[in-house]
Amino acid sequence: MRSFLALLLGFLTVSGMGQESKLIGQQAIHITINTQQDTIDFMIVDTALTQKKPIFLFCQGSLPLPLFVELEQQGIYMFGGGINNFDYQALVRQYHLVVISMPHTPMIVPQAFLNPQYQYVPDPTKPRQFSQAYLEADYLDNYVRRAKIVLDYLSKQIYVESSRLVVAGHSQGAKVATKIAGSYPAVSHLGLFAPNPIGRIDQFIRQARLDAQLGKISWEEADSMMNEQISFFQTAHHSDSVKKHPYLKAWKTFSEPFYDDWLELTIPLYIAYGTEDRTADLCDLVPLFFIQEGKDNLTLKRYLGLEHNFFEKSRDGRVNYEQAHWPEVMTSFVAWIGSP
Repeated sequence: MRSFLALLLGFLTVSGMGQESKLIGQQAIHITINTQQDTIDFMIVDTALTQKKPIFLFCQGSLPLPLFVELEQQGIYMFGGGINNFDYQALVRQYHLVVISMPHTPMIVPQAFLNPQYQYVPDPTKPRQFSQAYLEADYLDNYVRRAKIVLDYLSKQIYVESSRLVVAGHSQGAKVATKIAGSYPAVSHLGLFAPNPIGRIDQFIRQARLDAQLGKISWEEADSMMNEQISFFQTAHHSDSVKKHPYLKAWKTFSEPFYDDWLELTIPLYIAYGTEDRTADLCDLVPLFFIQEGKDNLTLKRYLGLEHNFFEKSRDGRVNYEQAHWPEVMTSFVAWIGSP
């Protein structure tokens, strides 16, 4: 009887999606949703949707990194928005792990269309030039809009258990995840990895000050660098400048403070970051705001000596890419959530 139900569930899933879904590299199911504004591609890390499980939405960081790369020699490789940094297979046993493709970024990109940082570029001869469509779509509210459409779609699927909805995000994705959690009532748990509570521009100002304090640069240099960042931030808030330079949309929208968003949440909130991460070091202050507001829904985890992507960093500033701690970071978060 169980096998028949599983077969029926799989049939209904494929039939309901029609041509919207396909299997990629025996690793994930690619689903496409066409809207009036754009096409939204996302993946569910599984080969068959025959088991009913809750959703775990992972919001990836910045820049047009594809979810899959077609390597010239090895075939299709899954980047997955960073999920291959941790044991995602263990996560898949409990959840439908979902990652949404970056806007106007193909789901699968041939290696020839990647720049040295593995970012998608439509013209390989111009490795630093992203597509105009991506730059136009690269702003906070758009990422949140697209995610809500995906979550609305998934909530109607027979293979989705709706009792919980976990949303997590790394770096820029933490900002997207924050806004989703604050505006999508079904979210039950929120996990933020390497977030910046202030936004984005401030980290460069703080870095310049620290470098001057440590004697790496002069105070005159630091003063000039800080003023340049402030001037750039001001430019990003001029509507005429944004129309002329669409990439400023991201700098404007992702540079807003997030303390108030976090304080408004009533669901469990988990924040994890490395102490060597200049982006996230103001997270040290977050518990003070929660205490002042009498809130107890925050869990904060510092990872000592780790940088933005949870690699070890030596005292001289060198990153040890042989010592990766993403697996334990995500394992701790999943354990904190508890079993579905």
